[in-house]
Amino acid sequence: MSASPASTRLTEVEADQIDSLLAAGRQRRRAGALVASATFGRRALLKIKHDPKQLVDSAAIPILFTVLFTYLFGGAIGGSTGGYLTLLLPGVLTMSVAIITMYGGARLAQDLQSGVFERFRGLPVWRGAFVVGGLLSDAVRFLLAAAIVLVLGMVMGCRPDGGAPGVVAAVALVVGFGLALSLVWAVVALILRDPAVVVSIANAVLIPLSFASNIFAQPGTMPGWLPAFVHVNPLTHVATAARYLMNGDGAGGAVVWALTAMAVLAPVCIPITFHLYSMQS
Repeated sequence: MSASPASTRLTEVEADQIDSLLAAGRQRRRAGALVASATFGRRALLKIKHDPKQLVDSAAIPILFTVLFTYLFGGAIGGSTGGYLTLLLPGVLTMSVAIITMYGGARLAQDLQSGVFERFRGLPVWRGAFVVGGLLSDAVRFLLAAAIVLVLGMVMGCRPDGGAPGVVAAVALVVGFGLALSLVWAVVALILRDPAVVVSIANAVLIPLSFASNIFAQPGTMPGWLPAFVHVNPLTHVATAARYLMNGDGAGGAVVWALTAMAVLAPVCIPITFHLYSMQS
């Protein structure tokens, strides 16, 4: 006696349900830390489509300040646009990367505020992948800003005396300092959980540090009270280190200072970041 079509369909449905239950019971393969971090980094880069201001700032800041200051103030400050560009380019490289570090913290605060962070906590991946992925996306944006600064400088006639090795070393130093600074804004974001507040605080800190430095002019031309602040400004030391690597100008001790600052910031901020990350509810 043959089975009816209805019973055959029922049997097939029950078999599919059993297969689904068995599949759900299988242990899923846990994604590795590197793969998970790269995935979160790709997600952070894709989010730029919904917040193009990040990409605009990464391109507009180096273009605006390099062109504006070179052609408007280069002759007055440096004696010639070419001579001033040699001074300005490493400084703008430092400033461009430093200012866009705030967007990493703002993105983290936005994820906390929107609730998507809770879904990520439930994924079977290394818990730190979310933070490390954000840093990877920050590194890509920093390299983009650095490439714009360097290409624009070459087009305008700058030829660093340090050659390609010096330029690569300067970019690596500035990007490394930018990543250390991104960790600071990650800590701020995990505490405040408001992207607008994170951006406001970062602007209030980074803009005065950028202009009250040796990025655009040497401290010797400033009023007597200002050089004291300029000499302790961290962006001054990073810009000086970048000039030393790119052109052989400035003090080589600034490179040691910049590396020391990174070596201090990273070990301090990383455990704080992961602790605050684990405390989020």
